[in-house]
Amino acid sequence: MPRQRILVVDDEPDVVELLEFNLRQAGFDVKSADDGAEALKRAHETPPDLIILDLMLPGMEGTEVCKELRRNPLTARIPILMLTARSAEIDRVLGLELGADDYVTKPFSPRELVLRVKGLLRRGAAPEEAAQVIHIGELIVDIPRHLVTVKGVEVELTATEFKLVTTLAQRRGRVQSRDQLLQDVWDYDTRIDTRTVDTHMRRLREKLGPAARYIDTVRGVGYRFLE
Repeated sequence: MPRQRILVVDDEPDVVELLEFNLRQAGFDVKSADDGAEALKRAHETPPDLIILDLMLPGMEGTEVCKELRRNPLTARIPILMLTARSAEIDRVLGLELGADDYVTKPFSPRELVLRVKGLLRRGAAPEEAAQVIHIGELIVDIPRHLVTVKGVEVELTATEFKLVTTLAQRRGRVQSRDQLLQDVWDYDTRIDTRTVDTHMRRLREKLGPAARYIDTVRGVGYRFLE
């Protein structure tokens, strides 16, 4: 099996060296870029399986890179893991709203980052268990084909968004707390800012259009898919 490709985008040589070493030790093929323009060029020429993207880049900011990646059909579904400064909460929220799948704050644990990368890649893999197609009104979630359609039109979802809608649809009628979704969709073992869930849910609803009415917000608890 070919090794999965990771593109690291960061202008700090020490960070790039640390990431390259640990990711290669974990069995990944790693390429790097030190600015946004080079990152987009590399991603378009040879789309990686995942992108680690620092938000503080010279010239073109990481948020703009994220936006461009999500606009291009060639790179729209590539999982994006953001690197952000610990104090830059507004940047984390903005990055998630623009389409990033997850974030890690600097300084970070290399071991945790590798675990996050593996979790994101698992999220995008085709599930092996119980292949099925879920029909809810005009919404169809085709799990084995990794496809969601609304009124027959395909909805472009990231790996995280697909896992989120699939989890809710499979458990329709049952309330899922934010903490439960963080554990089941994001593979988080420890408590983390639950606004990550809310930000992804808001973006998912926008993409689902009329089918967003099937997602019910349970105030103070979480979300559920209506029967």
